[in-house]
Amino acid sequence: MAHSVAPEAELVLDKEFPVLDKGFVRLVDYLGGDDRVVQSARVSYGEGTKSYREDSGLIDYLLRNQHTSPFEQVILTFHVKLPVFVARQWIRHRTARLNEISGRYSVMKDDFYVPETKDVALQSSDNKQGRSTEALEEGEALAVQAAFREGQDFSYRAYRGLIDQGIARELARINLPLSLYTEWYWQIDLHNLFHFLGLRLDPHAQKEIRLYAEVLFELARKVAPRCCESFERHVLSGVRFSREEFIELKRRLAAAAGGETGGAPGDGLPALSGKALERFEEKLKTGRQK
Repeated sequence: MAHSVAPEAELVLDKEFPVLDKGFVRLVDYLGGDDRVVQSARVSYGEGTKSYREDSGLIDYLLRNQHTSPFEQVILTFHVKLPVFVARQWIRHRTARLNEISGRYSVMKDDFYVPETKDVALQSSDNKQGRSTEALEEGEALAVQAAFREGQDFSYRAYRGLIDQGIARELARINLPLSLYTEWYWQIDLHNLFHFLGLRLDPHAQKEIRLYAEVLFELARKVAPRCCESFERHVLSGVRFSREEFIELKRRLAAAAGGETGGAPGDGLPALSGKALERFEEKLKTGRQK
């Protein structure tokens, strides 16, 4: 099967798209695109076997019904520069192949992430994993930025001092902070990239990794626009209900139609309340899977 060319992807190959203060994402290479997904699903050869509408319909059917293997035929390789703490969240997705810069072989650069003042906030009162949605006052945020820079500068000067003494690089690096930038080549198929994006584009994901996910998605869209459109429709803008949530939805629809609110199949469960009700209301408001 010939290598299919995505014209929009060719225009952005090897271009750096900035993320955060010093990071970036580059699309280094790709293999396949929308046509490859269609061809592998039909186990056919050549182009033009079906119309654009039929091909788009097949992609939609595959994604909607979770027939994932055709999407695994599309491979994307990215060069990413990112803070270590983002990398450690990212690496939890174990379905990719990567090569990361090594502090055992290379002297690390003096590159550290400092959040913008609008992103400096207190710990959330109702989310153990995240920050409050309200930023600190500018003066307080500037003081936090200064504290970050002071700690980073101290750590890097100590690191370079050890390097200059001839201490092994693999030891000299161990006190460098999580804000240090690292780089890697990250290769992943389209199915597993969609899984990554479904989690990391969620509003509850940490903002820093979400910004990287947004750039990855836009670059993937250059490679496989119809696949990405279907993913956006069914996953990013879709929603999945639990049994209890589905019963609650049927109750509300029946009430809105002026009918009885009880007696639906599987009913008899108590109405949603507390956190369960909050999650359900958020799904109705945002259309995001939770």
